[in-house]
Amino acid sequence: MIRFSQESLATFLAQLRRLIECESPSSDPRALAASAALIAEVGEEITGIRPRVRTLEGYPHILFDVGTGPRRILLIGHHDTVWPRGTLARMPFSVEDGIIRGPGADDMKGGVLIALHAVAALLATAGEDLLDGVTVLITGDEELGSLTSRTLIEELSAGAEAVLVFESGGGSGEVKIARKGVAIYELEALGRAAHAGVEPEKGVNATVELAHQVLAASALGDAERGTTVVPAVMHSGTTTNTVPARGTLAIDSRAETTAEQERVDTALRALRAMDPRAELVLHGGINRPPLEEAAAAGLYARAREVAAALGHPELRRIRVGGGSDANFAAGVGAPTLDGLGTVGGGSHADDEHALVEWIPRRVELVAGLIASLLERPLEPMRAPAPADRTAPARAV
Repeated sequence: MIRFSQESLATFLAQLRRLIECESPSSDPRALAASAALIAEVGEEITGIRPRVRTLEGYPHILFDVGTGPRRILLIGHHDTVWPRGTLARMPFSVEDGIIRGPGADDMKGGVLIALHAVAALLATAGEDLLDGVTVLITGDEELGSLTSRTLIEELSAGAEAVLVFESGGGSGEVKIARKGVAIYELEALGRAAHAGVEPEKGVNATVELAHQVLAASALGDAERGTTVVPAVMHSGTTTNTVPARGTLAIDSRAETTAEQERVDTALRALRAMDPRAELVLHGGINRPPLEEAAAAGLYARAREVAAALGHPELRRIRVGGGSDANFAAGVGAPTLDGLGTVGGGSHADDEHALVEWIPRRVELVAGLIASLLERPLEPMRAPAPADRTAPARAV
C-alpha cells in the first residue's frame, strides 16, 4: 500500500500554491492558457509524463497518458475556477492551522494534484507496466458546463473500466455516489404589443402568459422523487404603457434518475399557451444526465475495502444535487465515483478551503484504488447511453 510522506506533503503544498496563484477563471482565455501550461509543467514534474494539450474552441484540456495500451481507468479533474482574475488580492493562498485557503483550493486544484500524485506514487512503486491504460484528464471549462470537453470526456469514459472524479469530497471525507442530472431551459412567450391605455384589448400580454407558465412549470417538481423544477429569472415587457409582446422565463430542473429527467422534459415540451393568440417557444434541454447510484456502487465498495486496508477512517458516501463531469461519464455507462478530491468546504464562496490532514489519505486511497482495479477489475457494468435531449428551440 502507498504511504504519502510528510516530505511528499510539503512538496504537494508548494505545488498547490503555484497552481492557486496562477488564477484561471473559466471566461479568461489567456489565464486558462497560462494555467494549462503550468499544469503541464507541474504534472510532468510529478509523474515524469509529458502531457498532451488539446485546445477546443479556445479551452485547453490536458491529458497525461500512462503507456500506449487501451485506456482502462480515467481520472478527471478541471483547472478552471469560478473566481475572476484579481481574487488573490483578497483571498491569498495560505496554510494556517491545517487549513489551506485560496481560490480553487477545494474546487479543484487540490483535487488535480491528488490525482497526479496518486499516479506518480504508483509509477514509482509498481512501474509503467501495471499502470498501462491509465489517463488523467484535466479540463478547462467545467465551471461553464464542460461545453467543449464533454465530447472528450464521453469518448474516454465510454471505453473505461472505471472513472474517478476529483471534485471535493464531503465535509467528513465522504465520496459522492450520486449526483442529480441537470436540465436548463428558457421558455419564450410571444404575444403582441399594444398601447396599455388606449387599446390594451388589441394586445396579447406575454407577462400574463408567463405567469400561467410559471405555475405550470413549478408544478412539475416531485419532492418524493427528488425532482426539482425551479422557475428562475424572468424578463418581460419594454415600457409600463405597452402591453408586453415578449417575455422569457429561465427554468432550472434537477433529477436523480434519467426517467425523471425525461418526464420533466416531455412535460415542458407539452406546455401550451393559455391565450390561444400567444406562442410559446422552448429553448435548451437536458445538460447533464444523472450520476445514478448504480454507476458508483461497485467502485464505492472497492474504495471502502482499500480504505479499510489502509487503516483510514471508515469511508462513507453522500448524494448531492449539483452536477459534475461524473454525470457525463456515468451517462455513457462507465462505473463512476466522484468526490475523491480534497476535503474542506466553501466551494464558490469566500471561505473556500481544504484540510491538510486529508491530503495524504486521499492520495493513498486513490493510489490503492487504482492498483486494486488494475489487478482485479470490476465486473462489467454497462448501461445504454441516454438519448441526447438537448433539443433546439421549437414552438410548444
